[in-house]
Amino acid sequence: MKRILSFIAGLLLAFNAMAQAPAAAPQQKIDELVRLLQDPDVQAWLNSRKEAGAPAASPASSASPASAAGASNPADSNLADWETAARAHVHEIIAAIPAIPAEVAAAAVRARQDATSRGYAPVFVIFGGLVALGLLAEALYGRLVARRETLLGRLAPVGIFAGAMAIVFFAVDWPPLARVTLLAYLSAFILFRLAIVCLSAADIAAPLRVRLTIIFGVVCLAAATAAVGKPLGVPPVVTGAISYCFSVVGLILAIEAVWATSQRSRTWKAAVAAFLVVLWLIWCVNMRGLFWIGIYALVLPSILSTTGRIAGSFISDPASLRGILIVRGARAVVIALAVAWLALVWQLNPDTLGQRDPFAVALFYGGLKSVLILVCADLLWQLAKGWIDRTLRVATDTTSLAPADAARRARFRTLLPIFRNALAVLVAVMAGLIVLAQLGVQIGPLIAGAGIFGVAIGFGSQTLVKDVISGVFYMLDDAFRVGEYIQAKDYKGTVEGFSLRSVRLRHHRGPVFTVPFGELGAVENMSRDWVIDKFRITVGFNTDIEKARKLTKKVGAELQEDAELGKLFIEPLKMKGVEEFADYGIVLSFAMTTVPGMQTFVRRKAYAKIREVFLANGIAFAQPTVQVGGDDKDGSAAAAAQAIRAQQASAATPAK
Repeated sequence: MKRILSFIAGLLLAFNAMAQAPAAAPQQKIDELVRLLQDPDVQAWLNSRKEAGAPAASPASSASPASAAGASNPADSNLADWETAARAHVHEIIAAIPAIPAEVAAAAVRARQDATSRGYAPVFVIFGGLVALGLLAEALYGRLVARRETLLGRLAPVGIFAGAMAIVFFAVDWPPLARVTLLAYLSAFILFRLAIVCLSAADIAAPLRVRLTIIFGVVCLAAATAAVGKPLGVPPVVTGAISYCFSVVGLILAIEAVWATSQRSRTWKAAVAAFLVVLWLIWCVNMRGLFWIGIYALVLPSILSTTGRIAGSFISDPASLRGILIVRGARAVVIALAVAWLALVWQLNPDTLGQRDPFAVALFYGGLKSVLILVCADLLWQLAKGWIDRTLRVATDTTSLAPADAARRARFRTLLPIFRNALAVLVAVMAGLIVLAQLGVQIGPLIAGAGIFGVAIGFGSQTLVKDVISGVFYMLDDAFRVGEYIQAKDYKGTVEGFSLRSVRLRHHRGPVFTVPFGELGAVENMSRDWVIDKFRITVGFNTDIEKARKLTKKVGAELQEDAELGKLFIEPLKMKGVEEFADYGIVLSFAMTTVPGMQTFVRRKAYAKIREVFLANGIAFAQPTVQVGGDDKDGSAAAAAQAIRAQQASAATPAK
């Protein structure tokens, strides 16, 4: 069914472009003479010849206030000239609309006679035959190769269709007019089919897709008709009138599509319809550059989104460097093509208002170059940011790594965020300076002024400069890394992240400190390499010290063999010996070496295990006793309670 519809659409394109109309041979010469006399260039030349024969007017009498004002103000003169030319162009187009049927019929006769006089069939028959040949080749390809519902799978049949027609077209020496006509309409038909494939791959609702297909078909037909107008002898003003008629049809279809398919409010629909009408008026007065900028504002965001989604379907990991390059690169190519087309449209319309002002021309081309510069800067930034983010994700996993490799990854987690921020600032500043240079701004004085301003700012913000420079040296010294527990002056906590001037610390109780680097001073890092943890326990005076040492050694061995605690030890728990004789017992000192940050957890387990083993083997912990004499029993009881609390507090304090 699709092939039949494609064949019918191709025939309709040919019939619309080359409607046959009978015309007598002598009448052709008369029509040609009338056409030449109606040509604006010929009329302007005849008028100039008439004015050359007339006596020249005196300068005093010919100079009018308007001309004097125009001479004194070139901008007003350019605007007036453009307004006059635009008004004359619109009047010519309106006057040429009634001549469209006759000119189209005459062009069709010329194309038919050019083909039949050399023994070929009429052009529309040749067009239908080439389309039928392409559809036949496409059908054979469909029988031999299973169709895939991917973008390439849908584009392949169109490529076979175009290739088969291209082989026959370039193999035959067609008549000149037939060759130009066939090339224009076959190209339009192929572009129309490519548009159908791209629209089917896009995430668009069916009603909107159908309307966009019709609009694009009208655009392709209009472009092909405008392209063959000059070779077939159609006057330029008539060709322009035909284009205006097609533009009216396209405008009506676009407004209908907005009102019929959009689910937004009526106010939004009315605003879009008014915007489309304004764009059409801009196109009518030959301001093609501004017209295409408006078109880009309407359709370019959707095209970029669809392009990124289609490009992302070809890769498995969009966050990889290859994925970023493909997705962002595809969008960059679309933007570059849009900029190139806008530059081409501007170059091919030298009579527009902006082309008459050198400043506007320089600003326009500078803006186009600036867009390309920003696209390149965005692509480079996304590639660098993707590499940094992926490296950070890998550096987070430090399980089953050697200590040296784990330390290296921790250093990456510390330095890469700072490098990412610095790179973002560098790319933004460099892209901004290049854009300003392309827009005609002299960046040399700007850089010099920024340097002087920077010196002044430096004197006024010495604290900020101190913070930034201190942070650089802290990083070079590898004083701390993300995830380590540090203490600096009154601030302590786990390092969560950095900026260019400060470090963010998370206290173990929850609060977050944002400390400028200049305020840190000496940094005590409690998470580097290993930690020696010491604590004390008080036992009775009658305790067997050697027995306590052996029991402690046994406890250390059991803790090291534990599946959960064993990997946290670097050196096992040991009793160092008698630390001192207290008022109520003997103070024993213990020590162990653990991985950083886990010493408190291991110490709690060791406390519980030592208590259990000591009590099971008859080693009693010291208890404060007070002997009081006299009759003041209440005062004695208070003194005893205070002594007990002091002893318990000293026994619970770990050794430094």
